[in-house]
Amino acid sequence: MSITALPFPLEPEPLQCGRFTLTFERPLVMGILNVTPDSFSDGGQFALRGDALRQAERMMLDGVDIIDIGGESTRPGAPPVPLDEELERVIPLVEQLRDAQIPLSVDTYKPEVMRHALAAGADLINDIWGFRMPGAIEAVRDSACGLCVMHMLGEPQTMQLGEPAYQDVVSEVREFLTQRIAALTQAGIAKARISVDPGFGFGKAVVEHNYALLAHLAETAPHAGRPFPILAGMSRKSMLGAVTGRAAPERVAASVAAAVLAAERGAAILRVHDVAPTVDALKVWAATRDAARR
Repeated sequence: MSITALPFPLEPEPLQCGRFTLTFERPLVMGILNVTPDSFSDGGQFALRGDALRQAERMMLDGVDIIDIGGESTRPGAPPVPLDEELERVIPLVEQLRDAQIPLSVDTYKPEVMRHALAAGADLINDIWGFRMPGAIEAVRDSACGLCVMHMLGEPQTMQLGEPAYQDVVSEVREFLTQRIAALTQAGIAKARISVDPGFGFGKAVVEHNYALLAHLAETAPHAGRPFPILAGMSRKSMLGAVTGRAAPERVAASVAAAVLAAERGAAILRVHDVAPTVDALKVWAATRDAARR
């Protein structure tokens, strides 16, 4: 009897990430820690610092690989948060968690927040604007932090108004990410520090564009001399509600399914709200992958 191995993708190169070098023998789980009152799924749950710290501890016990701290909601239509308020939400948490020996990511597009976060001990900057804000590249250039460059059509306040339009969403996302990587490397940032995110839900038609990106996830990543790690963030998003009919808090099973599908299609990092079930599902996925390779 002949057995044909599943076409699992090649693992990407390691990612230099501040104090850590991330390797991808398996997909890594990035736990979302929203310290905001208005995030679409968990707004307000962890806005108090003590609650946020307890949630970080829970995620670490559940096997999280990276914690991603966000002080401003980027849901469609979300208003911007004043700089001082975002700093007050985020920086004390970074300072209190930096000795936990786990990579800390900060989800921000503001250069001043980037600077303060890196000074406080953050290892990765996760920027929905792809480091396009004036001063963003300069804020991260001379550090050793990892960077996550995301594609977004429009901006959070307007990105889902009307119908987002693409001729070919996969190739257009890849071209945008290629251009942003070129801008970063021309500024002197090593490719080994860069990961990419196709931006599920950020200026995409809920079903048509998001599921095309998931189906062809590996093709969204540029190939500028190395396989860049792909971060996929679909947890509890409207693309899952559109096909399940469930509200955001009820999309755990759909989120875990999306994470496994993303892993199968080349995702190196899965950004999720629900760490424990995602970790368990990925263990089953990895065991299957390893059996197929033997």
